[in-house]
Amino acid sequence: MKNLFFASLVLFAVSTIAKAQQLKSPEGKFVMEFSLQSDGTPTYNLKYKNKEVIKTSKLGLELKDDKKSLLNDFTVVDTKTSTFDETWKPVWGEVDQIRNHYNELAVTLNQKSTDRQIVIRFRLFDDGLGFRYEFPAQKNLTYFVIKEERSQFAMTGDHTAFWIPGDYDTQEYDYTKSKLSEIRGLSQKAYTANVSQKSFSPTGVQTSLMLKTADGIYINLHEAALIDYSCMHLNLDDKNLVFESWLTPDAKGDKGHMQAPNHSPWRTIIVSDDAREILASKMTYNLNDPSKIDNTSWIKPIKYVGVWWEMITGKSSWSYTNDYPTVQLGVTDFAKAKPNGTHGANNANVKKYIDFAAANGFDAVLVEGWNEGWEDWFGHSKDYVFDFLTPYPDFDVKGLHEYAKSKGVKIIMHHETSGSVRNYERHMDAAYKFMKDNGYDAVKSGYVGDILPRGENHYSQWIVNHYQYAIEKAADYKIMVNAHEAVRPTGIARTYPNLIGNEAARGTEYQAFGGSKPNHVTVLPFTRLIGGPMDYTPGIFEMDISKMNPDNKSHVNSTICNQLALYVTMYSPLQMAADTPENYNRFPDAFQFIKDVAVDWSESKYIEAEPGDFITVARKAKGTNNWFVGNVNGETPRTSNIDFSFLEKGKKYTATIYADAKDAHYKTNPQAYTIKKIAVTNKSKLSQFSAPGGGYAISIIETK
Repeated sequence: MKNLFFASLVLFAVSTIAKAQQLKSPEGKFVMEFSLQSDGTPTYNLKYKNKEVIKTSKLGLELKDDKKSLLNDFTVVDTKTSTFDETWKPVWGEVDQIRNHYNELAVTLNQKSTDRQIVIRFRLFDDGLGFRYEFPAQKNLTYFVIKEERSQFAMTGDHTAFWIPGDYDTQEYDYTKSKLSEIRGLSQKAYTANVSQKSFSPTGVQTSLMLKTADGIYINLHEAALIDYSCMHLNLDDKNLVFESWLTPDAKGDKGHMQAPNHSPWRTIIVSDDAREILASKMTYNLNDPSKIDNTSWIKPIKYVGVWWEMITGKSSWSYTNDYPTVQLGVTDFAKAKPNGTHGANNANVKKYIDFAAANGFDAVLVEGWNEGWEDWFGHSKDYVFDFLTPYPDFDVKGLHEYAKSKGVKIIMHHETSGSVRNYERHMDAAYKFMKDNGYDAVKSGYVGDILPRGENHYSQWIVNHYQYAIEKAADYKIMVNAHEAVRPTGIARTYPNLIGNEAARGTEYQAFGGSKPNHVTVLPFTRLIGGPMDYTPGIFEMDISKMNPDNKSHVNSTICNQLALYVTMYSPLQMAADTPENYNRFPDAFQFIKDVAVDWSESKYIEAEPGDFITVARKAKGTNNWFVGNVNGETPRTSNIDFSFLEKGKKYTATIYADAKDAHYKTNPQAYTIKKIAVTNKSKLSQFSAPGGGYAISIIETK
């Protein structure tokens, strides 16, 4: 009997070990453990430096119209481990090379009652964990509909979170900082600040979600490689402090239509005890496939100006006429329509911007409101569809192209789809061909308003597939894409580097719609920018919007030096000098930094960072020995202490420091700044003041 008991005990121990699989990161900072519960439910947990950061959390998917979901009743039939280590070069980026180094565990599970198999693949990097579901080709699982994904992220405490509420149609919120237990009470207040209120839960939030534990551990939850799948939100069980995935539904309420073989996006957990390492992480990109564009020589970073801010503020208009009934009745002869006198995209005004771009070394000019239809869309029907080919009478496509070409400047196309994605797809080939025929290499696309067909959401699987189709079709025509109101990026720019910009967050335009919090730009790099660059449109010098439009009483909650710093802290290969030429001409000495700053980098050093409070970044301009530093500050004045050890030894540099004046303040004195030049080397140190809502910017040019 003793021997039988001992044999049974050994068999039980072996069985338990077989279910529990441990994976370590390359340097051993992280340990992830996978196991099955007694009912066959898959689970995982994650430790960082021997501290648990994700408690035991369940995995699986609930299926629609199926007697058995992919949640439990699993056995482990195979496990495979591997190591991967490569260094790849991005087409553009914060650095000129990225190391992709991880250890992998692939667990094949069989559901006994259905004889279905899934694979859960884990990749553990030295900056965090990625995992996804894979559905191999098999007899009993070919076509299926996801009712809900049930991936959990169990928190170890009531962490501080920087969050925006769950919404199927917009990410354009100010961030709320609160404890997890406070989200329920604060979420309704956040919703009332935005017109789109498609809430799924009073505790629903969007990713990328930034968290900080009481003992100083930073955790970021997001996803990578979102392709042919619904965008993931997170729903919080605020009693047990467990986040669970919540996918965006389509018009029928379905969360995903799948056909095996297929797989989900990666679910990502980036962790560090140093906030700077969250900003430096490239894990999201590493979980995406390498570039599928063989020849990327036509993809080039851009610094641009545009006919845009004057329309955002209300100084000028997108539409040529206010004669809404005439146009709606089908009279498209604009010679019979009365011009409103405020149309921004007219020949003379566009030439003014082209001249300004050429005189100041900018690459391109964005022009919005150039094509017919805006008067009907604004005036009557939100269902209006554009053709992306027909200009207003006062916009000479060929003439302006030739004029810009003579000045060495490109024009950036604007396609406002008005949310009618099927219409855009019907016109896409003709629109892209029209662009190439007229010298346009980049397009800013927009998806303002409710999605057509009716009932679809901006982030459901079907619409996510449309955004991907637009990027891939643009690549066929060698066109770069800057998508606004589209789904937030998840590192796909590695695979399709012609996606040079996205909005997908509350950008500068909201400063003209009532303002954003002064610390907003100290949160975005920890959240929205984790998945890719943002077309934030910085560079506003006139903070009192009423000086642009007396009827608009908004205020830009930033100092001029904060605006300058954004060109460094808010990384993008597509950077706009968003204000008007008139306002830049008032502050030519400050404007010099925008003219000088690079848009493509070979090195990036994160000097100091704390989400919601401050960020200081130094970047080396690609192909040079010159550096640029940016600091953005929240609401509390502070002094940075930085050193220049990132500079090359033995070299001398001239640093031009653009800094807040002592009495600067984002609300009361935003245009107060100082400029000074000093000689620096890699041994130099600097203490520099930043005002509330302020910051500083430094250009560091090698002394020849």
